[in-house]
Amino acid sequence: MSLADLAFPLIRRLDPETAHRLTVRALSLGVGIPKAEANDPILATEVWGRRFSNPLGIAAGFDKHAEAMGPLLSMGFSFVEVGSITPRPQPGNPRPRVFRLLEDEAVINRYGFNSEGLDVAAKRLARYRARGASGLLGVNLGKNKESEDAASDYALGARTLAPYADYLVINVSSPNTPGLRALQSREELEQLVARVRTAIPEPAPPLLLKIAPDLAEADLQDIAAVALEQALDGLIVSNTTIQRPESLRSVHREETGGLSGRPLFEMSTTVLKTVYRLTGGRVPLIGVGGIASGEDAYRKLRAGASLIQLYTALTLHGPSLVSRIKRDLAESLRRDGLAGPAEAVGLDAVA
Repeated sequence: MSLADLAFPLIRRLDPETAHRLTVRALSLGVGIPKAEANDPILATEVWGRRFSNPLGIAAGFDKHAEAMGPLLSMGFSFVEVGSITPRPQPGNPRPRVFRLLEDEAVINRYGFNSEGLDVAAKRLARYRARGASGLLGVNLGKNKESEDAASDYALGARTLAPYADYLVINVSSPNTPGLRALQSREELEQLVARVRTAIPEPAPPLLLKIAPDLAEADLQDIAAVALEQALDGLIVSNTTIQRPESLRSVHREETGGLSGRPLFEMSTTVLKTVYRLTGGRVPLIGVGGIASGEDAYRKLRAGASLIQLYTALTLHGPSLVSRIKRDLAESLRRDGLAGPAEAVGLDAVA
């Protein structure tokens, strides 16, 4: 058992935001990093011409300020997505703004894009790359709360951080920034994607869009059409939900913000299948939302995801979860006679 696993019960006694900040800080200092198991060769996959040693990454929101990329990769993730990063520093919403729903294996957050800004992130990412770090890195872009020109914010972020990114993400799906989700409409998206693409310097990394799980079928059809027409390189399905299932038991269930974790799994997986069908499997998808086991990860692949991301379950179950998910996912692939993750992608979405 690693030092991180031993310390995990103590960290869980702290309020969730303090626990999160201490965890990221410890990782950034190289303290308590669990030793990752060697990747089973069956887990290797290729997306955007890049080789991933396994399909599991850490979702945006965990390393918001680009502080712990290397240590997170050392834990066994094959890629890390940092952010969301806004052009100017902003504090986000007042605390408390993160709530554990332990009975529901869930979290509600209303961070509101707290960010140290582009300048700080760019310096950290530049130092990371200057050390020769080769780990696959996604950069998730946000807008400032008071900005009236969202496209300019995303374009500036893309132009500044593209040189350090293996892929960029336009995040228009957080429920905690007023008016942000309105950018998922077809007309707004067409203009936004076009402006961001124009801003990205060559060689341009893949450009992805992160969407909400609360969208109607017509909205998903519009997003799929924009993704195909504008040749987006991928979609991330999905962000947190503003819905509150009746099954929630925690005293925090009515807190404002985005709900993540176990209650999001079925909803986000259904949306994933729908988006896979609407795009005809031609747009790589990253599946995120409620993954807590290897079987969950496998279901995301079969629903249409080429890659998958973890966050909430890691904070609830500890760092050893990464290795367990990878071991169990490898077993699931072998059980069904599949040679790797790519052969599982979309099997249930087209059934």
